[in-house]
Amino acid sequence: MQTDAIEKQIRECCDFDTVKDDLIELLDAVAARQQQQPAEKDLETGARFICDYIEQVPYMIKIAITSAINVGLEKEINCILAAVISYWDNDNDVIPDHMGVIGLMDDAYCSLSLLQSVSDHYRLQTGKFMFPADLTTANQAMREIIGDPYAAELDRFIFTTLHEAAVMEAVKTLADQEKQLYFDMQGTIWSHDAADAIDIPSLKSIGLL
Repeated sequence: MQTDAIEKQIRECCDFDTVKDDLIELLDAVAARQQQQPAEKDLETGARFICDYIEQVPYMIKIAITSAINVGLEKEINCILAAVISYWDNDNDVIPDHMGVIGLMDDAYCSLSLLQSVSDHYRLQTGKFMFPADLTTANQAMREIIGDPYAAELDRFIFTTLHEAAVMEAVKTLADQEKQLYFDMQGTIWSHDAADAIDIPSLKSIGLL
């Protein structure tokens, strides 16, 4: 699945020096909502986190495709990724894309939360990570930045997409003993402890973690 269009959107909207002030202003409002008073350097670190988070999407899509083929979830991940691509193509989604980098936060959150959910279900059945990164903490931080009611609407989209792709049902079949022995021999699926691919900064001063 090609990610060229997504990468182009990210390049156009995520130049840090260009968008830093807008993101700092957003995070300052988020911190006020959480009754926090972060220092300027903490807000800048949070702004960098947002850009890094969004830029992670194309990489994780490519990893998801490879991993899904290896474990027999190609059909399900293709359904998930079709929904992801469709969401990125929709300019007037939960946070409209004309808002620049802020308008890509919901696209990235939907993408990475969906992929992490697939990995979480896979791990419950096999004990292994489907991806070399665990983005749970990063997703939680982004959800706080987006805030309700927008985040709740995005979560409904994520739940519906997982249900329509029949991910849970497909992953449950991986518990079959014969298949489990096969998966145990696959060196391409990570079995180490989870490690964030994004360097999560200390976001407590903004009230995110």
